[in-house]
Amino acid sequence: MQNLQKEWTAKGVVWLTILSSAPGAQGYMTASAENDYMQKVHATPTAALLDSAGALGHEYDAKTTPEMYVIDPSGKLIYAGAIDDHPTTDTSDIAHSKNYVSDALTEAMSGQQVAVTYTRPYGCSVKYSAGD
Repeated sequence: MQNLQKEWTAKGVVWLTILSSAPGAQGYMTASAENDYMQKVHATPTAALLDSAGALGHEYDAKTTPEMYVIDPSGKLIYAGAIDDHPTTDTSDIAHSKNYVSDALTEAMSGQQVAVTYTRPYGCSVKYSAGD
């Protein structure tokens, strides 16, 4: 993901990382902890947004992390789902994976219609606050 962020932000794409975990839940981080984590993993999003109330997560019906969304400059959602077609954490799978996000961005940036607009996301569940 870090290489994808670097590649696409260099091409002018705004890359937002959104943390929707509630305080006390797995995945929750304070701003300083998130900044430290981003530096540790060499992440380079345009910005990291803390969404501990889950407003953005619920707006897009996010259920897993990571769950990827590509939004065009007019605000239209043009892709939602998994980052790629290998639901694994094994980094050796990256080279052999179909990267849905990269494909969607490549197509959109070249003026083409995005061929695959939705895939089933995979990952850990988002830990919203109780009652959400």
